[in-house]
Parts: sequence; structure tokens; C-alpha cells
Amino acid sequence: MDLSVVAMIVVGLFGILAGAAALIAWQQHRARGREVEVDSASGPDSVTRILAVLPGASALVDASSGAVLRASAVAVSMGLVVFDRLASPELDAVVGEVARDGIAREHDVVIRQLPLAQGSLEVRARVADIGNGTILVMVEDLSGSRRIDAVRRDFVANVSHELKTPVGSLSLLSEAVMSAADDPEAVTHFASRMQTECGRLSNLVGDLIDLSRLQGDQPLANAAPVLVDAVVAEAMDAVRVAALQDEIEVVAGGEANLSVFGVESQLVTAVRNLIANAISYSPKRTRVAIGVSERGGIVNISVSDQGVGIPTEELDRIFERFYRVDPARSRETGGTGLGLAIVKHICLNHGGDIAVWSVPGEGSTFTLRLPQYRRERDPEADVAVSPEGAANS
Repeated sequence: MDLSVVAMIVVGLFGILAGAAALIAWQQHRARGREVEVDSASGPDSVTRILAVLPGASALVDASSGAVLRASAVAVSMGLVVFDRLASPELDAVVGEVARDGIAREHDVVIRQLPLAQGSLEVRARVADIGNGTILVMVEDLSGSRRIDAVRRDFVANVSHELKTPVGSLSLLSEAVMSAADDPEAVTHFASRMQTECGRLSNLVGDLIDLSRLQGDQPLANAAPVLVDAVVAEAMDAVRVAALQDEIEVVAGGEANLSVFGVESQLVTAVRNLIANAISYSPKRTRVAIGVSERGGIVNISVSDQGVGIPTEELDRIFERFYRVDPARSRETGGTGLGLAIVKHICLNHGGDIAVWSVPGEGSTFTLRLPQYRRERDPEADVAVSPEGAANS
């Protein structure tokens, strides 16, 4: 429900409760030495109960002094209220304007975080006079939506940039082919380069489609028990040619016959992307190892290489879309910068996560951690129980 509609409803409720509740609140406030009480749903009065169920953060402010009479726990945790005052001078000024003319206002405000916290919060405040010298302040945190908008803008900008590179290369190469029409060797060379760029463009479009599908589809809508051995075998088969070209030995080992509950094609994509990355960033005549194990009901699928490794300061960003530790090397290998982002989304969709260990110059290990699927037998029927507890006959 829109907060403005909620505000209108609350104003009506407070019209009935404001007289007695505000008086009680103010007396309790003075008795505590002007210390704000953080309310909860178990509070003794109706004002407390209403504040506890309002969406976002909320507070009751004395119109004459600007002191906070009541504040919800969310308001305090957000830093909206510090001791018995509103933390934002700008918001305090809006409260003063409403106290003077009684006209409700809506205002976007930036609230600076506490000294030990980082950054600030962007909030939308709705302020209304509910009578008897009491002002209701309702705050909606906009920071999350703003971050999502920023990520969306960055994603569009990155996609545009990434598409521009192969498209521009194809345009230049086609002109070169036309100019070298009388030179068969040059035509062959430029045509080969065009094939390379077409492959890169095709991979990029394919990864974008995969990422979009992973984000838009219902997670595990078509899930079923999946044998991890089959996933590893299919992923290894998909990168076999690339491994032979780069003289990389790919081996697999560990526990057999482990199962997870999920979508096999997605899991194959995740493991294949990790193996392909390991091959791309490994020197010739080295080894990439895939290990499978189970601990505490979690299946671990690890992919280890003897490659260049990843600097510690880069580890937190490698799963971001289009982020590359070494852009030059990515251009050489034809990477799209989306492979690890796809792996992360697949893990999240399957109720798992991914961990990474790496030392520059020694190599890296990426580990998929997924809930194990166990098949339990009922004395009277053959029943398969998923990790979520759903039984499938």
C-alpha cells in the first residue's frame, strides 16, 4: 500500500487516540529525563501498537519543542532519531513548518549516518499534524531503490559499451575486406578476424540472455534431483576442446553418487563457466581439478587451477557483471565478464552460495556449495524428499 494512503488512515486513527495518548507519552517522556522510548508491539498503549505496525520508520514529535515523544525501533535503527531529537535538521525544519500551518508535507531528505557508520540514507518523509500538538513523521527509505536504479543504469551503460566493441570491430573489418578484395590472403585474414568477433558477440548475447532468464524466472520452477557426477561430466565434456588447445589437463575426483535438487542445465552452466575460466587463466601444461565432497548436508563442487590468481582486493568484485580483474587478458580470451555473475545467480537460485580462495601467482579455487538431496524410503511407498521437505512420489 502506498505510504500516502497509509498516512491518511493513520491520521484518522490518531484523531481518536491523540488526546490521551500524546498526554501520556509526554508525561512519560518528561519522567524519563527526556530520553526517547523505543517502542515495540508489546507496548502498553495504542500509540505504541500503531507505530509498531506502520511501514517504514515512524515517530511522534511534540509540535512546540520538536522533541520526539515516541519512535519506532526502525526509526532508531535507521538513525532517524538520536536521543530525543530528529537527526536531520532539514526534517526538523519540515516538522516546524507543519506545526505552524497544519498542512501535511512530503519531502525527500538525506540523513547522515552516525559517526562510526558509512555514507548516508536517502529517505522520503511524510509529515502530518494529528492534533493536540503532536506531529506524525513517517519515513520511507529510498536508498535501496536508488541503488537498484544505479545498478540498472550501470548495467545498460556496460551492455552498450560491450556491444559497441565487437560491432565496431566488425564494421572496420568489413571495410578492410572490401578494400582488400584483390588480395586473397588479406581477405582470409580479415574474414578470420570477423569470425572471431562474431563469436565474441554471440557469446555476449548468449550470456546476457542467460543472466536475464536467471533473474526473471521463478527459481527452481522445474527442479528435480540432479546427480552431481553427471553435471561434472557434462561440464568437462563442454570444455574438452578448449583444454586440449591450451594443453590443460582437466581431472575430476571426490565423492560419487551425490545429488542436489535443482535444474541440471543451470548447474552444468555454472560448473562449465568455472572450468572455462580456470582454463583461460592457467598457463599451458598445468592442471585444472574438479573435486566433489559433502559436509553437513552441503555438497561442495570445487574447481581449482594453477593459474595467475586473483589479488585479495579484487575478490569482493569478481562476481559483478562485466567486472574484469585484467581487461586486456579478457579481450585475449574472449571473455564477456558475465560468467561469474551467472554462476552466482545460479547458486542463489538453488539455495546455495559460492566461495573463492586465491593467491596471486599460485592459483584459485572456486567452490559451489549446494544443499544435498537425500532420497528417503518410506516403508510403504517410495518417496523422494527434497531439501525443502516437499515429497514427490
